[in-house]
Amino acid sequence: MASSHGSSPVPRGGRDGIYHKERGDPPPRGRSVRSLPDVCPKEPTGERRVLCDGPSVVAEHDRWTVYSSKVNLPAALNDPRLTKRESDFFTKTWGLDFAETEVMPSFYLPNITKEHFGPYLQETAQRERIHERCKTICPNKDDVDAVSTIASNNEKSRAELEQVPKIFMKPEFALEDPATFNSVLPWSHFNSAGGKSNRDVASSKLLQEKLSHYLDVVEVSIARQISLRSEAFFHAMSSQHELQDRLQETQRAVAVLRGRTAAIDRIMCQGPLEALRTALTRNNCVKLHNKLKLMAAVHQTQPTVQLLLSTSEFVGALELISTTKEVLQQELQGIHSFRHLGSQLCELEKLIDKMMIEDFSMYARSDLNRSLREEPLVLEKERLESLVFGLLRQRKLDFLDIYSEEMIMAAKAIVSQCVAENVLNIEDIDTEVVTKLTDQVRLMTFPQWFELLKSIFESFLLFLQRIKAALSVIKNVVLEVLASNQRNRLLEEKARAGASVQEAPHGPSLLQGEAELAYLTHEGLFISDALNEVQQQQQQVQDQSSRVQQSRAEPASSDPTETSISRDQSFMSGENMMPTDLELNRVMNNLQELLHTASDVSHDRCVKVLTARAKDGSLERLSSAEFVCLSQAVEGFVRDTEELCSRRSSSLRGALQSQANRFVHRFHEERKTKLSLLLDNERWKQAEVPAEFQDLVNSIADGRITLPERKIPGLEDRKPAEFLLVNGQKYAVVGTVLLLIRIFLEYCQCVNDIPSIATDMLTRLSDLLKHFNSRSCQLVLGAGALQVVGLKTITTKNLALASRCLQLVVHYIPIIRAHFETKLQPKQFSVLRHFDHITKDYNDHVSEISAKLVAIMDSLFEKVLSKYEVKAPMPSLCLRNVCKQMAKMHEAISELLPEEQTQMLFLRINSGFKMHLKRQLARLGVVNDGGPQHGLVVVDVAFYTENVQALKSLDRLDLNMAEIWEQKR
Repeated sequence: MASSHGSSPVPRGGRDGIYHKERGDPPPRGRSVRSLPDVCPKEPTGERRVLCDGPSVVAEHDRWTVYSSKVNLPAALNDPRLTKRESDFFTKTWGLDFAETEVMPSFYLPNITKEHFGPYLQETAQRERIHERCKTICPNKDDVDAVSTIASNNEKSRAELEQVPKIFMKPEFALEDPATFNSVLPWSHFNSAGGKSNRDVASSKLLQEKLSHYLDVVEVSIARQISLRSEAFFHAMSSQHELQDRLQETQRAVAVLRGRTAAIDRIMCQGPLEALRTALTRNNCVKLHNKLKLMAAVHQTQPTVQLLLSTSEFVGALELISTTKEVLQQELQGIHSFRHLGSQLCELEKLIDKMMIEDFSMYARSDLNRSLREEPLVLEKERLESLVFGLLRQRKLDFLDIYSEEMIMAAKAIVSQCVAENVLNIEDIDTEVVTKLTDQVRLMTFPQWFELLKSIFESFLLFLQRIKAALSVIKNVVLEVLASNQRNRLLEEKARAGASVQEAPHGPSLLQGEAELAYLTHEGLFISDALNEVQQQQQQVQDQSSRVQQSRAEPASSDPTETSISRDQSFMSGENMMPTDLELNRVMNNLQELLHTASDVSHDRCVKVLTARAKDGSLERLSSAEFVCLSQAVEGFVRDTEELCSRRSSSLRGALQSQANRFVHRFHEERKTKLSLLLDNERWKQAEVPAEFQDLVNSIADGRITLPERKIPGLEDRKPAEFLLVNGQKYAVVGTVLLLIRIFLEYCQCVNDIPSIATDMLTRLSDLLKHFNSRSCQLVLGAGALQVVGLKTITTKNLALASRCLQLVVHYIPIIRAHFETKLQPKQFSVLRHFDHITKDYNDHVSEISAKLVAIMDSLFEKVLSKYEVKAPMPSLCLRNVCKQMAKMHEAISELLPEEQTQMLFLRINSGFKMHLKRQLARLGVVNDGGPQHGLVVVDVAFYTENVQALKSLDRLDLNMAEIWEQKR
């Protein structure tokens, strides 16, 4: 320590780069050397001392006082910087290390930084990269040893944990459970009759040591798992620090970017945008001035209109009113001073239109109420054309509503007239007693009422033809006006193009100097484009103001097609203002809608005739033939009106549908009852197929999903067939399935005759097919036929025949679906999903029958092979019985099921046989070792394979009998 006082505080370097301390140099003035803290220093005397003259407890014990102490007991106990008290305070030795003090860094050691290691890192960088690359290619031996050590430790830990009883590892372990407590602490060992003995004490100690050992094993395993996962925690902490560094770098980059963006905005954007705002403000002021001039022009409109009406200038007054209303709606909308002007102009316009409307109403009434068989179809065609042209010229476009009202009144009169004409020819009905039309209709018989309905249908068809002819005349007039507007528009465009060419050299210099700002954008537009747009709007306002003034001054010579910006161009002084193309197109649409309305009204009146007849329930009592005739007549009328009016009306179809629903309900219940009776009497034996049903199936294959209209001659001479041929495939069926085919053809025929009931009929047919599936399942798989028809047992032949019948129905379900799909609307296609569900149910039923056949053979194999013994003579009796039963099964189903299905079924049966044989061989201990028993089994297996493959259509079946032997491990 004494030698250190003579050294210099600044290190000096030698020639070898190592810092050495020089001796003999005095320390620098003004900088004292800090000594180590002393417990008992000398009293301060004001003299400068060095470390060698420091106080000593041994030499200067008499000079030390309490005031010289640097550390005292109360200060150490009450140190506020400590988070908790020291536990070893009273046991520490008093001295220099009693209290923690900060040790200042040494002035004699150099400050080593990263730059000192720079040359060394540059020299070893290349070797380090090679080393790291080799580490990635070749794993370290220590890592391999560590992995093996960890694996061995895991195996050891697992072995130690397996020593702990499983009861301690259960989630429901609870000592309060008496059973658990007794299993952990068997008190029967401690409760001896003679009290505690040495044996009991030894058992208690042994149990305690065992439980302690279990606890130690678990604690060691937990500690090992914690140590294995410590590295992941430190890796997460290092990743967190790296993420914080990257976020700080990103924050600094964002701050720099924001500063640059603010500088760009201040330098390049604020000034040009201010120039743009000034230009837009000026343009707004110009627009306001033009708006005020337009208001002054409109203010003089009403006095001018009154002056024109006093001289009967209706066309000029209507033109001025239309122009003013357009200006009010487009440019002056919301002006408080003009809030009543629009309604006043409308009243003036109604006054002018009144005479034309009354004349058109009289024409429509006289045309629709004349005799339906009177020629020509259009009454006074020239008068109608002139009226329509005048209404269009006056822009009174709601004249079709008047025609619609007259049409509805005429439709009501047609029904009354037809009923009256038919009642006159019926002697049983006294018109003086029965005055109401509905009562007269109910008193008619069905043939009389049906003739009345057909006459009403015929009258309405003539009525619709007359309306269509009149509307065609109106449509031609509208088309002529549209063509005239297009010609005038072409002339207007040519005039505007010529005016723009003349005015181009003399254009205003409004944008001089402002085009220099075109490189700046404001809300997605260039400044020059925005100013050009403002200039065009100003020109439009000026044109509209001049147009209003010109209309007020010269109302009779204004342009009839002014719908664009340059409305001050006039064409011919005799033309009047016509509706726009949009309005004319709306009139065209209204014409088509009026024809649709005529169709709907005709259908509604026919519905009233139909409902008047159905109130007493007479339509519910119709036979199938009568209802089909009624349905065909209605469908024919609906089809004719659709062709005539291009409108699919639904009211008459809806009324017929309500009656058809009742008819369908009765139709379905009759056939469902019939099918139930057939199933309850079915004995599930193969039935012969009459020629009539074979021809029916052939017609379905040809695409004719209908019943034959008449019986084909010569059917009685043809013999019934054994199988039903469908697309070249044989189906063995029962009699019920043949009748089921005819029943669902009746459903399809009914849909052909009455397409409106397709949805309801589809639902009922789905219910019928589901009923057949469920009832056949109850009778065959559920063995219900044993009680219903008295069968002794359900044989494999019954099962195979039922499966084949279900497959035949599944074959026809897509055909039925496709037929119904042609009768449904696209929005109704969702109901077709019923066929998908039915197909799935039928396929599931077929699969259950196949599984039942396999289960029958499985039970047989289990019973027979359980007695199998490997001993001579061979082939054994068990295998002979198995082959005999397989032959019987094949004989029962081979003629009923197709070849592919038979092969798949026997493959499943063969799998069951191999499973049972393999189990029996394992029980007998016979293995594939080439011994005598193995040879006997091979003989039996060969006999089995030969017999199975000798069966029809099973000769190429791969039985794969090698699977009966256990695989050698």
